[in-house]
Amino acid sequence: MNVTLSLHGMRGEIDAIASKSDAHRLLIAAALSDAPCRLLLNSTSNDIEATVACLGKAGAVITREGMNLLVSPIRDIPKSAVFDCGESGSTIRFLMPVAAALGISSVFTGSARLPERPQTPILRAMAENGVRVSPDGVFPITTEGKLQSGVFTLAGNVSSQFVTGLLFALPLLPGDSEIRLLPPVESKPYIAMTLATVRRFGIEVTEQGNSYFIKGNQTYRSPKEIRVDGDWSNGAFYAAFGALSDITVNGLYDTSVQGDKAIADIVRRMGADVTLDDGKLTVRKNQLHGFDVDASDIPDLVPVIAALAVFAEGTTRITNAGRLRIKESDRLATVTKLIRTAGGDVTELQDGLIINGNKPLKQSFTVSADNDHRLVMAAAVLSFASSVTITGAEAVNKSYPAFFNDIQKLGGDCHVIHDR
Repeated sequence: MNVTLSLHGMRGEIDAIASKSDAHRLLIAAALSDAPCRLLLNSTSNDIEATVACLGKAGAVITREGMNLLVSPIRDIPKSAVFDCGESGSTIRFLMPVAAALGISSVFTGSARLPERPQTPILRAMAENGVRVSPDGVFPITTEGKLQSGVFTLAGNVSSQFVTGLLFALPLLPGDSEIRLLPPVESKPYIAMTLATVRRFGIEVTEQGNSYFIKGNQTYRSPKEIRVDGDWSNGAFYAAFGALSDITVNGLYDTSVQGDKAIADIVRRMGADVTLDDGKLTVRKNQLHGFDVDASDIPDLVPVIAALAVFAEGTTRITNAGRLRIKESDRLATVTKLIRTAGGDVTELQDGLIINGNKPLKQSFTVSADNDHRLVMAAAVLSFASSVTITGAEAVNKSYPAFFNDIQKLGGDCHVIHDR
């Protein structure tokens, strides 16, 4: 699917979609609970559907009630299962330890770039605690045997998703466990999201420095009904749109534990007029200027920050973003390509980007989505100055299938050409 965008006339009010980060976590906790739990949400995505399907393979029964999901927890645990995680890194990394804690002999598979994304740290930690795993670098991944309680040591700067998987799994085991993270620890807000989730389901975790202590034989207690947070990660692109126009997003709360709510402060520091009150984020156009951004805790915001920096006076430096090279695309390389194709001035570093903003952009250009949903949305930001054609734009379905419909509702000029 190819899409041509020109969004300079876009403005108005939109509802935030459901956070896939929150939905993944709530789905897993609900599936491990003592009683059914209804998840209230207003949207889905390919990644959320991957987790729904995999939990079904593990024995949960998930029933649709419109957009809401009623999760009947796992009761009959299968001896073996094949888990197709699609393109979702969260799904595979969260569920490998969970399946092993349940004693399921598992095959984990997936598509697109998922087979290339590193899983060695979590597999090594599982192997050190009773699980037989397939050799390093082999995909699909197989796991056999039941996870044992103990000490799990992980590097803190690889992926917080490995920590999340263990935080879900370890309370199910008979003995007490500890997760030790070797500094530096990055993406701590994502770990905080997981801690908030398990605690809402009655699980006790003690945090001390870079270690987490988890008692065994705990029970996930269903809250019966719970609402999925509005998505700050995708809402960040509307914050960028607002900095170039005037946009209000409903359903984004400053009480959220999502780390990507930092986008409100980032666009404010860049010069936009920002208000956030009672779940309503309003961003209005103003003169923008560059500044230095440490991306160690907010890696998913790098594409949108970089795209917005193209419109800002001066220089924006984004650092500590090396992990972006192992996302759906090598995001440092693909964002660099996007900005250069538009005519912008960007330098790619080993772990970041330098953008010299406010340069004249091309009137029109074409760029590949490189199978990366966040690159599609970053290209949309640049369409405030250019007519942008995105090839392979269906990549946006990974997190936000209604993206193009929603920007049309706001008055954006959007022409979609479906493959025949």
